[in-house]
Amino acid sequence: MTLQRKVARVVLGSMLTGALAGLHATPAFAETVVPEAEEPGVMTLEPPKASWFYVRGGWGSAGSSIFDAGTGKMVGMVNTSRDSDMAIDPSGKFYYVAETIWSKVNRGTRQDLVSIYDSKTLKLVSEIPTPGRLIVGGFTTNFVLTDDGKTAYDYNFDPASSVNIIDMVKRKFVRAVELPGCAGMIPNPGVGFSSLCADGTIATVAIKGTTQDITRTEPFFDAAADPIFSNTVYDRKKKQAVMVSYTGLIRTASIGAKVEVSTPFSIQEAGGMKSADVKPLDIAWYPGGMQPVALHRPSGTLWVLMHKGEYWSHKEGAEEIWGVDLAARKLVKRIPVEGKPGNIQITQDDAAMIMVNGYKGDAQVIDSKTGEVKHEIENAGGGLITVVEPM
Repeated sequence: MTLQRKVARVVLGSMLTGALAGLHATPAFAETVVPEAEEPGVMTLEPPKASWFYVRGGWGSAGSSIFDAGTGKMVGMVNTSRDSDMAIDPSGKFYYVAETIWSKVNRGTRQDLVSIYDSKTLKLVSEIPTPGRLIVGGFTTNFVLTDDGKTAYDYNFDPASSVNIIDMVKRKFVRAVELPGCAGMIPNPGVGFSSLCADGTIATVAIKGTTQDITRTEPFFDAAADPIFSNTVYDRKKKQAVMVSYTGLIRTASIGAKVEVSTPFSIQEAGGMKSADVKPLDIAWYPGGMQPVALHRPSGTLWVLMHKGEYWSHKEGAEEIWGVDLAARKLVKRIPVEGKPGNIQITQDDAAMIMVNGYKGDAQVIDSKTGEVKHEIENAGGGLITVVEPM
């Protein structure tokens, strides 16, 4: 027998002897572990918080994930089907989802409805059938609530542009208002709603019982030469809408029975640069993305996703985030960002935390005051981001 085989037999014998000895030994410190019976339970969430981000998932996602800006952790998920639109009840009691479903998943009988979910349990509470809705993702202005949350306006395209009026107190569809040539909505408290139109105006629909009056501003932009991004933002307290054009012109509009639009200013000139133009091959900083702007209402700061390129690159992801003081018309912050994000939102509390995400679904939470990346979240979702707006 070789020396290697002798050594192997000795080692193996020692191991077996030790193991057998261990089977017969009873350590003095050994205790009997009695497993506890598992009791089922249901967790509940807090009401919507100012520090939460609601992030739409991708094509295969079951809904909108809720992340806490302070921890970067996911705290829940609202059931939002693909190409649906979500709104948060101003009182914090419900999440509203305007959606379209089919009896056979992707075919069969079509159903258009607004689904109502309890904000604490995330359970379905009720459904409001509607005659139709526009099936398109990526717009924050397709489904909006009045400031008091009592009425919802849902953009429809069946067979042409119209808006469904929904009573959220009685939970029933009221009627539709035809609005040809216009898209997206801005809440107009005490009046009805306003909407951007292809002729360069803002239309205001004043709801009066079973009728309505429609008025328009004078044309203030050229939709063919320098369009405005559809995802406008609205400040409830100031009753003011903020709009950004493809070249970076910023306008505000006072919302009321008569809408007044301000003189535009260039975001590039606000930072001491030459304004961008529409000429081919002229390189400048341009806004871009699906959800390219976010408004921190308490400070009046507009945050814009910006990239270097040429005109008509409005879908390009961002290289920097620019913060603009709207009152002073001045660029006050530039934050470099990685990953070419196409969506941005900011919490409406004093922390003013920014979240950005991109088509790959990864997200970053950034301190708007320091520019520091606080959290990086993989697979957070690549869709629109929603936050709780201040009352």
